[in-house]
Amino acid sequence: MNNEIHVEVAYALPAQQLILELKVPEGATAGQAVQKSGILAKFPEIDLAQNKLGIFGKLVKADTVLREKDRVEIYRPLIADPKEVRRQRAAEGKVMKKGGGDAPAAE
Repeated sequence: MNNEIHVEVAYALPAQQLILELKVPEGATAGQAVQKSGILAKFPEIDLAQNKLGIFGKLVKADTVLREKDRVEIYRPLIADPKEVRRQRAAEGKVMKKGGGDAPAAE
């Protein structure tokens, strides 16, 4: 018996989000669902060797077996490293504090 499950494949750009609903055979993997969804034809910039996959916000490998109602999410690479951005903000904050900012001048 060939049972199918319902899953979604999601991909988001800054100005656009696409969620595709599809049926896949029981035992299908996250990678297979992405392939079957046709999303790779719509967004040629997706490279499954580079883009990470997740199910409801948790990172998974492409060979993770899906369950009924799972949503496979395709993540875009980060533009900036969050740790580096935090370091830069912290460094800028320290510089501003040392400069005295808007504090009134001592007489």
